[in-house]
Amino acid sequence: MSHKIALNFEDGVTRFIEVTPSETVADAAYRQGINIPLDCRDGACGTCKCFAESGAYELGEEYIDDALTAEEAAEGYVLTCQMRAKGDCVVRVPASSQVCKTGQSTYQGAIHEVRRLSDSTLSLLLQGDALTDLVFLPGQYVNLQVPGSEQSRAYSFSSVQKDGRVSFLIRNVCGGLMSRFLTEQAKVGDPMSLAGPLGSFYLRPIKRPLLLLAGGTGLAPFTAMLETIAELGSDHPLHLIYGVTHDGDLVEMDRLEALAERIPNFTFSACVANPDSQWPQTGYVTQHIGVEHLNDGDVDIYLCGPPPMVEAVSHYLREQGISPANFYYEKFAASAA
Repeated sequence: MSHKIALNFEDGVTRFIEVTPSETVADAAYRQGINIPLDCRDGACGTCKCFAESGAYELGEEYIDDALTAEEAAEGYVLTCQMRAKGDCVVRVPASSQVCKTGQSTYQGAIHEVRRLSDSTLSLLLQGDALTDLVFLPGQYVNLQVPGSEQSRAYSFSSVQKDGRVSFLIRNVCGGLMSRFLTEQAKVGDPMSLAGPLGSFYLRPIKRPLLLLAGGTGLAPFTAMLETIAELGSDHPLHLIYGVTHDGDLVEMDRLEALAERIPNFTFSACVANPDSQWPQTGYVTQHIGVEHLNDGDVDIYLCGPPPMVEAVSHYLREQGISPANFYYEKFAASAA
């Protein structure tokens, strides 16, 4: 039985490889055209040292302390020339994909549906036989090429891949290249090219309570994460705070309700920044973070939103004297033509 290994390179590229129980991760990567740096295969040089973020594996005893200390191994560092997977794993490689002689994968899909969720938000659903081979970590993104141009735009997956279908939430930007194509030209069946997956913003193993903070279409990676959590389950509480500027910007509320029904310990709230809002909760996301959500710092925080929101949350945490166990964030800004 083979296992799937996600190799996350320092330039944001992620490549997935299959590894059999009898081979090391380094050998499996090399067999599939990816050269993880190494100067030996004996656990002596430490050149292939990486960090295993999740998954079950064995290292054996055929390496020396100069290559990997017991303390490093206890923290999760591995020598890929000695690492044998016992399940699916995520491994962070401290080198660029170019150095490892690999790069982004490209997939071809076609438009299945474009929906206007609100004046400010579009939903794009792509499908295709080639997309059944598309694997990504929930929270990651791809570059979508705008048909009729040579330009691409980056969008987070808003769903997991299922039966060759993936979806995205796209901000409807006045003058935006992708927005204009989707609202004025797109037809069912139009081909679209995807390059990726990319990004270090993705769901890690859940070891403590999670606080998820979404701004606008930054909700997208969280719906993909929550779909995954709904399948795998979680023993820890999860809370999402979703902030937008205007009432009309709120989307996917029914979907969040459905996810809350599937995930027993998941709760969420939404707030609107516009002071004239008719929504029950107004103001910014930071105004709706409760003491219980921070759990005295024993919390993993995930944030996806525009740069001012990331800065505001960072400032808020400093003011509260809270240092979360982990703080993962993704900044984004809308692109015009």
